Amino acid sequence: MAWIETVAQGEAQGDLTPIYDSAIRRSGRVYSILRLMSLQPEILQTSMGLYQATTTHPKSPLPRWFRELIAVHVSRLNNCFY
Repeated sequence: MAWIETVAQGEAQGDLTPIYDSAIRRSGRVYSILRLMSLQPEILQTSMGLYQATTTHPKSPLPRWFRELIAVHVSRLNNCFY
């Protein structure tokens, strides 16, 4: 199994701090998928922007539950447990 260095939830500094704080406000914790990009906060922020624009944006013509259903289905097809 590969090992990737990450920044733990309580150790965020600089540009990573507001990103982690936002994640904690949304879900109560920082999930591993976010920590995987923690060494490059600018990439993490861009990734989160893309996720939010495609999955949670209120102006989407599809309801949020349906967009999330699509994301879950694609993850299952890819054998991804996220």
